[in-house]
Amino acid sequence: MPTLPEVGTPILQAPTAEGSRDQHMVLNMGPQHPSTHGVLRLVLEIDGEIVVRMYPEIGYLHTGIEKTCEAKFYQQVVPLTDRVDYLGPMNNNLVYSLAVEKLLELEIPAKAQWLRVLLSELTRINSHLIWLGTHAMDIGALTVFLYTFREREDLLRIFEAVSGQRMMTSYIRIGGLSMEPPLGWLERVQNFISTFPEKIDEYSNLLTGNPIFVNRLKGIGHLSGPDALALGVTGPVMRASGIDFDVRRDMPYSSYEKFQFTVPVSNDCDVWARYVCRLEEMRQSVKICQQVLDGMPEGPIKANAPKILLPDREEMKTQMEALIHHFKIVTEGFPVPAGEVYQSIESGHGQVGYYIVSDGGPKPYRCHMRYPSFADLQALETMCKGRLLADVVAVIGSIDIVLGEIDR
Repeated sequence: MPTLPEVGTPILQAPTAEGSRDQHMVLNMGPQHPSTHGVLRLVLEIDGEIVVRMYPEIGYLHTGIEKTCEAKFYQQVVPLTDRVDYLGPMNNNLVYSLAVEKLLELEIPAKAQWLRVLLSELTRINSHLIWLGTHAMDIGALTVFLYTFREREDLLRIFEAVSGQRMMTSYIRIGGLSMEPPLGWLERVQNFISTFPEKIDEYSNLLTGNPIFVNRLKGIGHLSGPDALALGVTGPVMRASGIDFDVRRDMPYSSYEKFQFTVPVSNDCDVWARYVCRLEEMRQSVKICQQVLDGMPEGPIKANAPKILLPDREEMKTQMEALIHHFKIVTEGFPVPAGEVYQSIESGHGQVGYYIVSDGGPKPYRCHMRYPSFADLQALETMCKGRLLADVVAVIGSIDIVLGEIDR
């Protein structure tokens, strides 16, 4: 077996089949994906072009974000959650806010809940668009990348209109939303979801019948249902392995139980199945968005909790109490009853969970984040073992990792 100290000597020292070591080569691979620059490389042991073993080496991001959360007031953690999965900030805001609201036993108005669902689904489409464009580009289909970024730009403008930011939105807050959507915003969303199904057809027409694309995906990266469960894989990767589970349907939150949608599942267990499931998930997200727009309830977008939520600017100009509450929340935070809570949601990548422990103070005593990309990455060797080296690119694209979720 060749020795490459710069690779990291402990990595591939476990023995393989006796007598075969001299024929294997250790190869560094990556970064080959736009999101893996400097934070992920694959150390491969290959026999000719066949992958014998694989070790994903992660690092160099080192945000220490969980520990940072423990030094901030509860409301100050919301902007940090944007950074973990920068393709799904609304989902990240939502899961953290839901967890804290459980501890506070806050009742969230119906309009805020429905708007949260709408924004979560738009975020899911945004995340899947990045995946589709970059995955197709990995395979060699550049045109789809340009098309998906065209629709992504529309979505970013929608997010910017409602929150003031294109990516790090921090719009969903503990107790509701940051502010009312501007006039005409819902019409913009309606225009987007009315035309988007045609765009999905366009992507599908370019890829689904393309023999090169199909041959690079079908039968590649097999992950069985039992293996997916054993490795903790969730989301579209798990559902493409035949496991019919979706947090939105099976453990509903934020009024998801009021919406009708289908959870796409495939028993093919390969890269192709993950592609098909995500395409269908975008169609289902459009269906949910349309239901939200058709039945949007009236009412406030914040809970009635003046000692927890910042007052509106207009109130501060006329009410001394509002001014006092604002001062105390900003300078001292607000106490959260002692206890512990776990809340999970279904993000574009899979199941996101937040475990928060409160000691009764204004800052989290412990905040642990469960993000899907970390679990998905450990399934990579199972998917690639025995496959050609060229298939690794297709497989890693199919699990749709975001490195902020992995090296926290």
